[in-house]
Amino acid sequence: MGNENDILTRIHDPLVQLAHWQRPRPSTLSWLDTLDWRGIDDIDTTVSGPRFGPQVTRLLHDAGYPQASQTGMLAEEIVVRASQFARLMTCTALRLRLEVIETDACRKFHMDYVTARLLMPLLGPGTQWKDANPGAAVNQIEIGNVCILKGRRWVDEPVILHRSPPIAGTGQTRLLLALDPANTDAPAESLRI
Repeated sequence: MGNENDILTRIHDPLVQLAHWQRPRPSTLSWLDTLDWRGIDDIDTTVSGPRFGPQVTRLLHDAGYPQASQTGMLAEEIVVRASQFARLMTCTALRLRLEVIETDACRKFHMDYVTARLLMPLLGPGTQWKDANPGAAVNQIEIGNVCILKGRRWVDEPVILHRSPPIAGTGQTRLLLALDPANTDAPAESLRI
């Protein structure tokens, strides 16, 4: 427990592969529960900082999110996460994905080939994670939680693995924000503090 910066900056600890800030989804995003997802496209693009706001607002509009103050609140949440993650990863550009998921997506436990990845489930079952040891218990990132996971570009041996929860055939929809460094001003080795 603790505040978000205390928790998320722990990703720089050599012994930490998952920084998990447990908090509820902001109440200003409860409207996501009633959105008709048939008209919403996935977002998968690179955004450049330090001012992410205009780009994120335009991306949400282009993807079909409603033109309302509600979408502004979603944009604000994404901008806060993007700005924070860019500072933590010492980068100026991020790959931003906001995905509407109705399948099992990545159903096998794995570690991504990135320096690090920020995940924030916004709707539906959250990403699952577990210790890499066989037989380890499966945990779930709840809606609104913010997690940063180290990737294979940062560590040699995975301690924490993750996957998309199996939802195929259940009728459930997930909305997931994922951020990766698109450029890193310092090599991955320098992040190993």
